[in-house]
Amino acid sequence: MANLNSSAPSYHLWNQLLQHYVDRQGRVDYQLWKAEASEPLFNWLEECSAVTIQTLTEDEQLTFWLNLYNALVIAQILPRYPIASIRPKVLGVPNWLQLFRFFSRPVFSMQGQNYSLNAIEHGIIRSQFGEPRIHFALVCAAIGCPLLRNEAYYPDRVGQQLAEDADRFINNPAKVHYAAAQNILHCSQIFKWYGKDFLTVSDSIADYLRGYFRGASELPEAVKVSYLPYDWGLNQQLQRTSS
Repeated sequence: MANLNSSAPSYHLWNQLLQHYVDRQGRVDYQLWKAEASEPLFNWLEECSAVTIQTLTEDEQLTFWLNLYNALVIAQILPRYPIASIRPKVLGVPNWLQLFRFFSRPVFSMQGQNYSLNAIEHGIIRSQFGEPRIHFALVCAAIGCPLLRNEAYYPDRVGQQLAEDADRFINNPAKVHYAAAQNILHCSQIFKWYGKDFLTVSDSIADYLRGYFRGASELPEAVKVSYLPYDWGLNQQLQRTSS
């Protein structure tokens, strides 16, 4: 439970839920989670609302917000499941307004303040921590997102976990791959949407990717960058698999 004396919350339950309902490919068994453990998730989120964030160290704060964001996304999906996407379609047309509402409506309250997913991601995590690798950890339940880690983030190793997330994302051919014949480095829209964040630590998107991409030796200095279509399909397990 979260300590009412303002210490960092326990991530034990959140970690157990992730290990049980998320496979190693980052796919979520929403059907089983909804049937078995919706209430424990909502109870844990209630405990998180008792945290006094200002008393935590920087790593504790970053860990708290990363875990909270991902848990809140799951908590928005479970009552609505089954759904095909967080961006539904109406008569075959993407409902961008519904997607905007998913991110912009208040979903959490702490110390008398309401937070939306956008407020947590943009107003807190991006603005306060200056850590571009968070974009490989925050998961909005779309297939185009990073793979959801099937364990919690912890303050004593959040840096290592983010490095692992970056490596996994950038070396996933569905997110980044190089077409040598065309000299094009195809990469996720995430690098376009949040390019400003990556350029705080690298001179270009290609330079940032070189730091992790296992095929970096193949990349010429003048490589072209192209952005892949984003898959808004739900990151769900279509059938229960062993993890």
